[in-house]
Amino acid sequence: MKILSAKQLSEADKETIKNQNITSEELMERAATLVFNEIDQRLQGAPIPIKIFCGIGNNGGDGLVVARHLLQHGYHVTVFVVNYSDKRADDFLANYEKLKEITNDWPQLIKGEDNFPDINVGDFLIDAIFGIGLNRPIEGWVAKLVDVINNSEAFTLAIDMPSGLFSDKAPGKDATIIRANYTLSFQAAKLVFFLPETMDYVGDLQVLDIGLDREYIGKIESETFLIGRQEAVSLYKPRKNNSHKGDYGKVLIAGGSYGKIGSVLLTATAALRTGSGLCSLYIPKCGYDIIQTGLPEAMVITDNEDEVLSNYPSKFETDVACFGMGVGTSSKAKKALTDLLNVVNSPVVIDADGINLLAKNTDLLKHLPEYSVLTPHPGELKRLIGEWRDDFHKLELVKEFSKKYKVILVVKGAHTFTIDRDFMYINNSGNPGMATAGSGDVLSGIITSLIGQGYEPVNAAVFGVFLHGLSGDIAAGKLGIESVMAGDIAKNLGRAINSLFDKE
Repeated sequence: MKILSAKQLSEADKETIKNQNITSEELMERAATLVFNEIDQRLQGAPIPIKIFCGIGNNGGDGLVVARHLLQHGYHVTVFVVNYSDKRADDFLANYEKLKEITNDWPQLIKGEDNFPDINVGDFLIDAIFGIGLNRPIEGWVAKLVDVINNSEAFTLAIDMPSGLFSDKAPGKDATIIRANYTLSFQAAKLVFFLPETMDYVGDLQVLDIGLDREYIGKIESETFLIGRQEAVSLYKPRKNNSHKGDYGKVLIAGGSYGKIGSVLLTATAALRTGSGLCSLYIPKCGYDIIQTGLPEAMVITDNEDEVLSNYPSKFETDVACFGMGVGTSSKAKKALTDLLNVVNSPVVIDADGINLLAKNTDLLKHLPEYSVLTPHPGELKRLIGEWRDDFHKLELVKEFSKKYKVILVVKGAHTFTIDRDFMYINNSGNPGMATAGSGDVLSGIITSLIGQGYEPVNAAVFGVFLHGLSGDIAAGKLGIESVMAGDIAKNLGRAINSLFDKE
C-alpha cells in the first residue's frame, strides 16, 4: 500500500470529484458513511452515550454526517461544534443544516472553557475536530478541551487522523494531540501513524477505501510503502520441484564470543528455517560443542581464538555472509570485520556489534559492498548516524546515510522501516512480544537466508522483516505475548511462510 502525503490525497479528492462527476459533499457523505458503518457494526445499537466533537472544517463535516446516521439508527448522540474560528467549510455548513433537519435543534456550540461538557469514562467519543487538515499546533482553550478528552479515559475514535497530528511533519515537543483508541483513516495510511514518537496517539488503525479514483491513485508516485500480507506474497519466490540444496544458497554466519554463542545459534536456526540450502558458522572455539549439539544441520568452522573472533576465513566460498551477533567490539573483532570486508564483493548483512564496530571505525564504511544490509536497533542507529531532532529528521539522516554508502538500513522498531536510498518500506506485522533478547539475531538470519536464495537485497530485507513479524504473531497466538522468545520466532518461520497463502 502506498503511503500518501496530505497534498497527494487532496489532489486525489479533486480528481475523484471530477472523474466521477460527484460533488465534494457527496464524497464526504460516502467517506463518513463508511465510518458510521464501522461504528454501527461494533456497537450493534448499544445504548452507549456517544459524544461527537466536530471542528468547523471538512473533518467536522465528516463528524456531522456520522452523527446524522447514528441518530437515524437510534443511537444516543450529542454533537458538540468546536467553534475555534468564524470561518466554516462549505461542506460543513451543508451537513450542519442536514443535521438540524432531523434533530430540529442546533448542535451544542463550544466557544471556550465555560462550554466544556462533562465526559464520563463510559462515554464513546468521536474526534472530528481537525483531522488531516491541521497545519499548526492546537492552542488556547481548544488545547484544554483536548486535554479534557484525553484525561477522561473514555474510548475515543478519531476520524481520519487524531486531531493535533500532522501527516507530514513532527508535532512539537509539548504538542496537544488527541490520544485515540482507534483511528479510521481514509484511503491511505499516513506516515505519522507508524513513527515511534507518534504511533501511540493513533491506537488501533483501520484504513477505509472511500473509492478515490483508482486510476489516479495508481499513477501517483510514492517513495513510501506499507508492507502487509499482499505485498509480502508478491515478493515470495516459490521453489522449483527439480532443485537441490545448492540452489538455495550457501550462507556463512560469523559472530559470537564467550557467553554469547546463543546469538549466532539463533541466527543460523533462522537462516535454515527460512530455507537456506547450506549454513555454516564461523565462531570462537568455545562455541563449537554448543552449535554442533544445538544445530546439527549447520557446519562449524572455528577461529584460532578460544573466546573471541580474530579473523575471517578468506578462502571460504559463500553466497552471502552475516556478521556481528555477539562478536563484541574489541580490536580482534574489528580485525575480523576488516578481513571480511577485504575479501567479500557481494552484499553482506551486518548486525549488532558489527554495526557498533562500523560506528566506531567509520573508515570501514566505504568498504561495505553495495546493497549490503545493516539492521540497527535505535541505540545502534544513533551511534551510526548521530542524534536526530525528531523521527522525520531521523528518516532523512538514514536516507542520506543509505545514499552515501549505497547500503540498505533496516531500522528496527514496533514498525520496522527498511530504507533503500529515498525509498522506505514500513512493516505492518509483529507484536510487542517480539521485544525480547535475540529477536534481532533471528531477523538477521532470515534476511541473510533470503539473499543467499537469490532475492534482491532490498526485497530480502522487506520480505524478511514481514516474515519475522508474522512468525512472531503466530508465536504470540500460541504462547501469549509475554511468553514469546526469539527461538519461538525462528521455530514458527515455516508456519509463517505457509500462512501467507491461507485464505483470510
